[in-house]
Amino acid sequence: MNVQTAAPVLLRERDGDIVVLVLNRPAARNSLSEALLAALSAAFGEIAADKSVRAVVLAADGPAFCAGHDLKELTARRSDADRGRAYFRTIMTTCSAMMQQIVNLPQPVIAAVQGPASAAGCQLVASCDLAIASTAAKFATPGVDIGLFCSTPMVALSRNVARKAAMEMLLTGDMVPAEKAAQIGLVNRVVAASAERSEAVALAKQIAAKSSYVLKIGKQAFYRQAEMPLAEAYRYASEVMTENMLARDAEEGIGAFIEKRKPTWEDR
Repeated sequence: MNVQTAAPVLLRERDGDIVVLVLNRPAARNSLSEALLAALSAAFGEIAADKSVRAVVLAADGPAFCAGHDLKELTARRSDADRGRAYFRTIMTTCSAMMQQIVNLPQPVIAAVQGPASAAGCQLVASCDLAIASTAAKFATPGVDIGLFCSTPMVALSRNVARKAAMEMLLTGDMVPAEKAAQIGLVNRVVAASAERSEAVALAKQIAAKSSYVLKIGKQAFYRQAEMPLAEAYRYASEVMTENMLARDAEEGIGAFIEKRKPTWEDR
């Protein structure tokens, strides 16, 4: 008797000091099932502790990047005694924590978006530090069309694009083509179909050539200061730069610039 092993919901590939994570539920449009959320969270936890990883690319297999939450899984719990309240809260809290793992990860994360990214899938793209989109990519927060406003995707979306652009997406549920997504700041650039992953890896390698210590403190500072009032942000950033100036890699990098040579990073 042949026992068929289910394919992993998340694939992990290594390209030098780059890790490529690939959503692997193509038949379900890579919706964020309970299993996929757990796999992503575990992967980001491992990557955060692995100093040999200098950047991450988040990609997906199949025609869609990510269709958001697995609505079949959620709907199945309406028969619970509490109509699913506890389960819904657990899934939303788990998903929100995973999105924050991306933001808090020491390494930069680049989304490679090959197809539609909707609801929590759009949130996933917005949570990444950078995003490369295929011309076939589209973005939407269409919860309003099914009576479920995209409130958690709204958090990441509204921190990426202007308020009125975010509100239009949230209130209409309309699909935004890749070029418009680039115009409003949801993605960095648009490339030919099927080129998005190689472009994302190339960008990851360019960034990975920098000091990982400097990237870590810079990424952290970027997100922290963005939530502060102007004067507080400048005070905080001044302290960050002061400490950064004392780092070995800043001393090396500035010295290399003055001496017109390539720096040798020690990541400290």
